[in-house]
Amino acid sequence: QVHVVESGGGLVQAGGSVRLSCAASGRTFSNYDMSWFRQAPEKEREFVAAISGSGGTYYADVAKGRFTIARDNAKSTVYLQMNRLKPEDTAVYYCAAGSGAGLLNTESVYQYWGQGTQVTVSS
Repeated sequence: QVHVVESGGGLVQAGGSVRLSCAASGRTFSNYDMSWFRQAPEKEREFVAAISGSGGTYYADVAKGRFTIARDNAKSTVYLQMNRLKPEDTAVYYCAAGSGAGLLNTESVYQYWGQGTQVTVSS
């Protein structure tokens, strides 16, 4: 069992930056692929970024060039640095940990999910 807890959300103006953190506990963190998904009001949850246990990174098109995912295995934490935020980035951001087979942008890879953290970008 892995427990993940997100933090760092809040209200930010368009063009600003936010760094989300996700602390994991329970199993060997470095064995898990980690990801961020988000869900905007009245929309389905969508993939944002992922980082494999070996450090490979993957981004959705909406995140490329603006967001950076990183992990610190010593702290069992994954981060999502979000820059040049837009109002359409407003969503609840979820951290997920997994070891399933498949592409890292698919939800089925991830067995453990956090409760989410709200990011609101004002125009």
